[in-house]
Amino acid sequence: MSRIAPLEPPYAPDIREQFDRIMRGAPPLVLFRVMAGNARAWEKFRAGSLLDRGPLSLREREIVIDRTCARTGCEYEWGVHVRAFAAAAQLTEEQVRATVKGAADASCWSAAEQALIATVDALHARATLSDAEFKTLSAHYDEAKIFEIILLCGFYRTVSYLANGLDLPLEATAARFPT
Repeated sequence: MSRIAPLEPPYAPDIREQFDRIMRGAPPLVLFRVMAGNARAWEKFRAGSLLDRGPLSLREREIVIDRTCARTGCEYEWGVHVRAFAAAAQLTEEQVRATVKGAADASCWSAAEQALIATVDALHARATLSDAEFKTLSAHYDEAKIFEIILLCGFYRTVSYLANGLDLPLEATAARFPT
């Protein structure tokens, strides 16, 4: 069980509406139920979130999110994303595994995808990009996409802190880290 108890149904009408909008009718994730129990935290989480469609393709977005969650050891959020989006993002089993176990330059990735993964790794390790890393990233992505990549890394690091720090139980239907 989570260190902070999640909301249980029945939910207040405004919370139910927010869950339905985010989850598109599916049951809300434990993360959302825990966050919604604290009105200020839930409001800030939703206001600062990147749950909308941005300038990246679904595939690019999921590579960044999956790698960020893997690097932070957040099996909870990694598993939710892999289960929900890996197939739609056309990530192969090898690529899904590589988000956790592979090097940035693994041959299963295109050059642009290698730049994404190297960016996540650099931001995770040093919270910055060298000039060479930025040059490599900008060879494949425009400014709007670069902002989105960096924002996604930061946001999903925060999500990982929440899931790991609150010791959220893994969602029953989510994927698990490869062994």
